[in-house]
Amino acid sequence: MLIKTRPGWAIRESEATPESVFLNRRSLLGAGAGLIASAALPRIASAQAKDPTADLYPARRNEAFTLDRPVTDEDLAANYNNFYEFGTSKDVVAAASRMPTRPWTVAIDGLVEKPFEIGVDELIRKMPLEERLYRFRCVESWSMAVPWTGFPLKALVALAKPLSGAKYVQMQTFMNPKVAPGQAQRWYPWPYTEGLTMAEAGNDLTLLVTGVYGKPLANQFGAPIRLITPWKYGFKSVKSITKISFVAERPKTFWEGLQPAEYGFWANVNPAVPHPRWTQASEQVLGTRERRPTLLFNGYAEQVAEMYKGLEGERLYV
Repeated sequence: MLIKTRPGWAIRESEATPESVFLNRRSLLGAGAGLIASAALPRIASAQAKDPTADLYPARRNEAFTLDRPVTDEDLAANYNNFYEFGTSKDVVAAASRMPTRPWTVAIDGLVEKPFEIGVDELIRKMPLEERLYRFRCVESWSMAVPWTGFPLKALVALAKPLSGAKYVQMQTFMNPKVAPGQAQRWYPWPYTEGLTMAEAGNDLTLLVTGVYGKPLANQFGAPIRLITPWKYGFKSVKSITKISFVAERPKTFWEGLQPAEYGFWANVNPAVPHPRWTQASEQVLGTRERRPTLLFNGYAEQVAEMYKGLEGERLYV
């Protein structure tokens, strides 16, 4: 008989939050529910319906990835986004909707056997799409739980065929100030750049995401393709990727370049290591009145802690 052991962080899917809660930024700290931003929803639905890969969703759910908390209401998650290319507000739906996501190519270069570009639709159809339930923890100390659809980054690594000298994977977002007004603000080190070690890129949790809530990604989530590393603070999960480079030197990431005293390369979640301006010991769960204790590595220590042994001298958190 096959005995299935539920991980310590898992809950029953029946505990998912009803799709009836919306919380705006002003009411976040008070944790009150607000009205659904219904005006934004048609734009989201329209953009997703036109996606050339819409027939692939919803993808099969991988039951190995479950949660210790309810799934966040879709309307809330879709209307509460950090996407600095479109401004510093959490309400970026209208601004992000102006970004064209087709045609869209992803360049693969650096220390690989042969650099190439690939259309995002071709890439998505090459890869084994699946849905996973992940916790998402922002460095601002709020959190949500999201059903992402995508494929492991290690599958793209295999496609890229990196050379032995590649030690890091560097990812960059699009650069188009005509549709992304935030990119006209020159004090930011555009384009948004993030990076992982090859070990992190090959971890089973590391996901290139192309869909959410059973549909293709809406623009404000980082369409058409973004990164999710659920044991790290959310700013590590670069959106709207156009370039993936395999490099020998550690990349200088967007927030590290902007505020190195506050944001480092690793950005692993740790409740015992505060941000210089606020505690990380607990988190506000969006759409609820609940504050939860923050979990080491956002609850994924069993899967990722081994990668950081011997790196205790590094600034592994925040």
